[in-house]
Amino acid sequence: MTEDAAEPVICSAKGCQQDAVWALLWNNPKLHTPDRRKTWLACAEHRDSLSDFLGARGFLREVEPV
Repeated sequence: MTEDAAEPVICSAKGCQQDAVWALLWNNPKLHTPDRRKTWLACAEHRDSLSDFLGARGFLREVEPV
């Protein structure tokens, strides 16, 4: 694989195979240091549901375009 070939980024929603267009950056403050960010990827269809899931738990920190 060449350096120019980009791996496809796929939505993190269960069973979804769509290209991701959003990065949901999150952390669990009980487990992670404040500066640690984990990433879930989301397609346009699943951005809200994945954001709501993380937000309800107080984990969502940022949402950025991929």
